Amino acid sequence: MRLFHFSEDPSIERFVPRSVRVPSERPPGREWLNGPLVWAIEDAYQAMYLFPRECPRVLYWPTAATTDADRDRWWGHRTARFVAAVEWAWVDRLATGSLMRYEMPASSFVDLEDAGMWVSASVVTPVAVERVANLPRALREQGVELLVVERLSELPELRKTTLHVSSIRMRNAQR
Repeated sequence: MRLFHFSEDPSIERFVPRSVRVPSERPPGREWLNGPLVWAIEDAYQAMYLFPRECPRVLYWPTAATTDADRDRWWGHRTARFVAAVEWAWVDRLATGSLMRYEMPASSFVDLEDAGMWVSASVVTPVAVERVANLPRALREQGVELLVVERLSELPELRKTTLHVSSIRMRNAQR
């Protein structure tokens, strides 16, 4: 199992647990996820973080629970693994940005069993780091179809489907 943390900072020598900037409403018993943690994503889902850090985005994909009707309407004949929707306002930053992909040791992380997310309550020293310089190419290599929209708020119907939908950094989306 390979785990990664993405950052625009190339100088991180160790990751210290910290609380999330904007706490999320969590199910009972999972409130601790807003507390001090180091977050990582497993290899298969790293496409969710191949964006400038503050870039708002919505990624969606079918799962075993996706109905035929939703698959037909929202997925069609796509061959991509994921669709990632971003706003036009972020396209230039996506095209010219780069990230550091820190590989994390899996031993101190706990699987949240939610779209490849893992957390550690311990200080974590990465085992490797590499620059990802061409984000659109990296997304393509991860099987992502990029969908550019004027406003992500135009996609609310996705939440009513049986597709998996992950919304990230929505506080930065256009209103």
